[in-house]
Amino acid sequence: MVSHLKTFDDRKLLAESLADAVAATLAAAIDARGQAVLAVSGGSTPKAFFQALSTRALDWEKVAITLVDERFVPADNPRSNHLLVAENLLKNAAAAAEFVPLYHQAETAEEAGRLATEETAELGSPFDVVILGMGNDGHTASFFPGGDNLERALDLGLPPEVIAMEAEGAGEPRLTFTLSALDDAELLVLHIEGAEKKAVLDKALGDGADAEMPIRAVLRHASSPVSIYWAP
Repeated sequence: MVSHLKTFDDRKLLAESLADAVAATLAAAIDARGQAVLAVSGGSTPKAFFQALSTRALDWEKVAITLVDERFVPADNPRSNHLLVAENLLKNAAAAAEFVPLYHQAETAEEAGRLATEETAELGSPFDVVILGMGNDGHTASFFPGGDNLERALDLGLPPEVIAMEAEGAGEPRLTFTLSALDDAELLVLHIEGAEKKAVLDKALGDGADAEMPIRAVLRHASSPVSIYWAP
């Protein structure tokens, strides 16, 4: 699938532009169906975007927000993506949105994934907006090189679900939507910043196996075009 690289002079301009694009897509979905679904990623990169989006005038009570992936930790854990979203996005106008977490208190991440799959199925598909990030190892969502469930995560022939993932570079066990849940969003975005991430992207756009740099699976096989937002 074709990718479109959008380059911005600075990160604030990127955050504002991305917030405008996401808000417009969500508003169009609300007009068409009466509701909208946004799936976002964690890490430090999206904080400014989250804060910008939280101020956009939108019928936020008709928006459901969920996570692309999550660590298998409670919402009050400093490494929780839920906490990141709560502190940076679920405020201002966006405080009215519904939040659907992936973490569930369970004996194992696998069981939490089954519970999350059941709960998020009510969101419907495809999602209206999916915002992905990318690590320096080429992972996106919790699709880590060497991950124990990577083949399952990347298989577009399998039904959408939330699965557990463990990998050397992941730290805690993870919960992640599979690629089949994310690849057909109306607006599919890869949000990256800095020269190092741009170099990783350039490598991912070259030759090599999907499993070596799982972001390649998105860039090569997603049903929707990938809009790449980058600022130095």
